[in-house]
Amino acid sequence: MSSSPQPEPPALAAATAMFVEVLVVGIGAITASALLLIALIGPATTAKLAPVTGSSAAAGVGLAAAYALGILIDRAADTALTPHRRQLRTRFFPSNTAYAQARLRLADSPVLAARADYARSRMRICRGWTLNTLALTFTADLAMLRYSFEHRPLILGATSALGMATAFGFYRAWRALTVTGYRKLAEQTTLPAAGQPVPAQPQPGSVAS
Repeated sequence: MSSSPQPEPPALAAATAMFVEVLVVGIGAITASALLLIALIGPATTAKLAPVTGSSAAAGVGLAAAYALGILIDRAADTALTPHRRQLRTRFFPSNTAYAQARLRLADSPVLAARADYARSRMRICRGWTLNTLALTFTADLAMLRYSFEHRPLILGATSALGMATAFGFYRAWRALTVTGYRKLAEQTTLPAAGQPVPAQPQPGSVAS
């Protein structure tokens, strides 16, 4: 009796990882959107709307909105960093054709391809959170300007400095992951093909013919 076909674990894992990746980026984006809304409507209206945010309906809408915003932020961050990414890629691949061929050769090794996908997932999260952190810093400052509390200038300055430093940290992490990914791809796809003999190394004292 034949069993019903089951989804391939690698494909299912990749789809799950992509969903989580977009959601992680989207959570930051929807938080920045909420801070912007607080800055626009002010403390009094925010206090009136606070009980509504705890409902199940609001949680469902928030989750869907976070996923949708995650897609937008990912595309926006990719567009902003594409020129720099292409510049980094030219260190290891002279043309788009060479890069595409290397990606095709890497696909022949499922283990290496899975590792590369994991590295690209981390890269995309860092890329999205570079933009997220800038948005969170800006909207947090705007929201705090609508409230009166002690040491507000000091807290605003500290928030801005911390936000800018964190955004730079995410950018540096994205850059390091991108360079490492290209370097490993170049190394892994230029190895001798399976079954091809490796040239013998000359032994000390031997005489070349």
